[in-house]
Amino acid sequence: MHSERQKMAAGEWYCCLDDELDGLRRRAHEAVHEHCTLPPQERGFISPKLRALLGSSTDSTLIESPFHCSYGFNIHLGAQVYLNAGCTILDSAPVRIGDQTMLGPNVQIYCAQHHKDPEKRVAGLEIAKPVTIGSRVWIGGAAVIMPGVSIGDEAIVGAGAVVTKDVAEGATVVGNPARPLTCAQ
Repeated sequence: MHSERQKMAAGEWYCCLDDELDGLRRRAHEAVHEHCTLPPQERGFISPKLRALLGSSTDSTLIESPFHCSYGFNIHLGAQVYLNAGCTILDSAPVRIGDQTMLGPNVQIYCAQHHKDPEKRVAGLEIAKPVTIGSRVWIGGAAVIMPGVSIGDEAIVGAGAVVTKDVAEGATVVGNPARPLTCAQ
């Protein structure tokens, strides 16, 4: 029998209303609270509790406050990654962000996909899908990256875009749902 955390990590349907997962989210909330409330000169680029919680980051990774994440341990940030104020990463699956990538304010990254059956959804059944963002990517403010999406190196996601499908390397996408930018736009 697998725990709900093991099912989540394996990309299987799991119940998010689980004591172990609740405890892990509480631990993340404590780390995020420290990050968001410490004076900047004490916090540094990432507060100590948040840095310890993250799956990986570098000394040159900067997360502005406020910031929110679900678990933290699934977040992997490359060198010189910049997350502007208000970013939210709901990391029930791995989220990998490559070197020198910048996220504008209020960017949201979602990994959880809730069940379509209303009874199963109310019971907390969901599945986690990873999000991968390449290197030197620019994601404009208030963009939303949906579960399972990959964004290629040097791509640009316009402000307010809702990214539901993979974005090719070097592409620019805008809109809801996000589509490639054409010359006519």
